[in-house]
Amino acid sequence: MAKILIVEDNALNIKLFCDLLAAHGHEPEAVTDSRSALDAARNFQPDLVITDIQLPHVSGLDLIRMIRSDDKLAAIPIMAVTAYSAQGDEERIRAAGAQAYVTKPISVVRFAQTVDELLQATSSGRAADSGNGGTEGSQEPGVEEPGDEASAT
Repeated sequence: MAKILIVEDNALNIKLFCDLLAAHGHEPEAVTDSRSALDAARNFQPDLVITDIQLPHVSGLDLIRMIRSDDKLAAIPIMAVTAYSAQGDEERIRAAGAQAYVTKPISVVRFAQTVDELLQATSSGRAADSGNGGTEGSQEPGVEEPGDEASAT
């Protein structure tokens, strides 16, 4: 069982993410105010952080950068989730330090697969960052496929 911190300001999305993660045997903890997310991460010591990008107060991109600059949190894998997917967003999100990028509405299957891939990469000691373009025959975590969308917004 992995401890997973969710930073999301939408109550329906929090419920969806927490229910999905709990159903897969994980221990989710949600933070609704991005201003307290860094302290929550330090206290909870998660195995994975899932953060929305469009957050009030502290943006998801800024939060990712703050986690990456914190010595105690820097190695934790991060999955970004966003409803906005303009050209260049994935590159900016990965450049900030997220290993995976999932768009809303989420694919329930892909969401669970991405979580599992990030946790396996971390537990096996492999580099979870697939921002190097990947290798032939491999699929990057967080690449969306059509179908199985849930109503996260």
